[in-house]
Amino acid sequence: MLLGELPGEVSERFKETVLKTVDGKLSVGSNPTLSAKMSKEAMSEVLGIDLGGTAIKAGRFSVSPNQAQATPQEYVTVPTPSPATPEAVLEALIITAEKLDPGGNLPVGIGVPGVVDPTARIARTAINLSNWHEVPLAESMEKRTERTVVLGNDANCAGLGEAWLGAGRGFQDLLVLTLGTGVGGTIILNGRLFVGHRGAGAELGHICINEEGPPCNCGSRGCLEQYISATAIHRRTGVDPKVLGEKADGGDPEALAWWERIGSDLGVGLTSLLYTLTPEAVVVGGGVAASSAHFFPKALEEVEKRVLFPCREGFQLLSAQLGNEAGTVGAARLVLDLT
Repeated sequence: MLLGELPGEVSERFKETVLKTVDGKLSVGSNPTLSAKMSKEAMSEVLGIDLGGTAIKAGRFSVSPNQAQATPQEYVTVPTPSPATPEAVLEALIITAEKLDPGGNLPVGIGVPGVVDPTARIARTAINLSNWHEVPLAESMEKRTERTVVLGNDANCAGLGEAWLGAGRGFQDLLVLTLGTGVGGTIILNGRLFVGHRGAGAELGHICINEEGPPCNCGSRGCLEQYISATAIHRRTGVDPKVLGEKADGGDPEALAWWERIGSDLGVGLTSLLYTLTPEAVVVGGGVAASSAHFFPKALEEVEKRVLFPCREGFQLLSAQLGNEAGTVGAARLVLDLT
């Protein structure tokens, strides 16, 4: 799918402007092995791939010499194989890269739905993919394609995309929450993506806001995810978040009251995050964010009530801008940051 065919607001936003970050820097460290394989001068274009349970979304991006600007040139989407075994997915990823860069060797960043090791080489686990355990995906793809390949957690890639070309651009201390089936998280501190010493950090959806709350799949209880994810909202209200949003748009009192409760729960979660990390901003994405006008005000009210002013001074709560393309954009940025 060519840029001119991109759907919706994301297409228009990308075509209207080239977005920037502060100094073009979002570094997660360096990898000497990868650096030796490719120079910065060779990185005028990169590929980003978002590996999902049902679809593989990918894009090719032109990047300015200082990496402060990027323009998407083409997007493609292919089905994720079923069953999504490592071997089948590898073949699909190779085909996807070839579609975007026929016969070429542009570097590739891949967002994986699970834990990636700190070297960005191994998919340790992958949610909703069959038989994924300690899969050396980067090495396997490099051997087959002669491309440089780096991996990242898909939620981190989505957050990195928003930080680079979306709502989070310009901030050095930033959190991103993705409200979907669960709640994904991204932490960027001092302009650097934080993943923890094992690569499994930033599970922000699993901070506890009620020790006696609903059980969570992680083994805990009362996680933020159990209150503000799309799944949780459906469980609590009996309707899909989209429907709940439409009802609120129409002035339905019960729907509006539910969104206030959801905003209050988000505010309680933000309280812990603000006291711990004091970010400049939190960007909220995912399908639930479409109703942000109904729950952001209550969330901010909760923050103002609970958080000391020095820990929230200048704080901004923002809606994500890149939609479904955030993971692809962030995966492309990962290539730049890990070389």
